[in-house]
Amino acid sequence: MEHIYKRKVNYYETDAMQIVHHSNYIRFLEEARISFMDKIGLPYKKIEEEGILIPVIGINCTYKNPAKFDDVLEIKVKIKEYTGVKLIMEYEIIKSNTQEIIFIGETKHCFTNNEMKPISLKRLEPDMHKILEEVMN
Repeated sequence: MEHIYKRKVNYYETDAMQIVHHSNYIRFLEEARISFMDKIGLPYKKIEEEGILIPVIGINCTYKNPAKFDDVLEIKVKIKEYTGVKLIMEYEIIKSNTQEIIFIGETKHCFTNNEMKPISLKRLEPDMHKILEEVMN
């Protein structure tokens, strides 16, 4: 399942050339990921209330074209891989009005307890595991 999260580029997210600073794309991905998790019924707040964290352990990305102040972006996000312990999310950012690809990438995550020790959602939270498996397939 692919989820599309839309947002407008704010002036403060740009540099002197009015181009989005590269560091802001990581924030955009997080916004889209949280929106995706809300949509599938696994809001971060609920997950964290269960004592589960989903830290980012890796990011891979390619900047294709610049986004600028006032552009409306569509951030497409979906699950690329899920094992019960590891989660990889895939992203594509495009300009809404031109459909030009701005950015492609992925974030790698693992599920941990509050002490940052890896856990298996499959074993400890089978209902959450089932949702993630169904969404991926």
